[in-house]
Amino acid sequence: MMKPDPARRRFPVVFALALLVATVAASAAAADAFPYDRQLMLDVGRMGKVRRIPSIVISSDGTARIELWCKTASAQVSVGDGVIQIAPAPLPEALPQYMSDGQCSPERMAADVDLLEALSQTTAWQVAAGGVTLSGPSVLRFRPSDH
Repeated sequence: MMKPDPARRRFPVVFALALLVATVAASAAAADAFPYDRQLMLDVGRMGKVRRIPSIVISSDGTARIELWCKTASAQVSVGDGVIQIAPAPLPEALPQYMSDGQCSPERMAADVDLLEALSQTTAWQVAAGGVTLSGPSVLRFRPSDH
């Protein structure tokens, strides 16, 4: 009877271990991947009686749609390894069709300008605790929309 080669007996164990390490590394990389094409809601409470909460959707092609407290803006976004740059277009003059003038108080309109300014100054992003944190001079936390 031939004696089994020890290297042959170790191959399945080594292969299984390598596969496990590769799977864990891939899932860790996927967990830290930027959530393109997902609606990310700003992690804040409502402002007044209106239910609208600011959100952003960033597409993998670098375009973004930013829903602010009152208005909607578009932007060009560059996302790298932990680095982000958001270049928003100017705010439109008109309110969205579905909003009436009474829904946007001067406070909400000023908050639109402030949030757009804060987004334009972000320089870094991080995925943590199921959400995305954008940071620069301000820290903005977003969570994926549940609908």
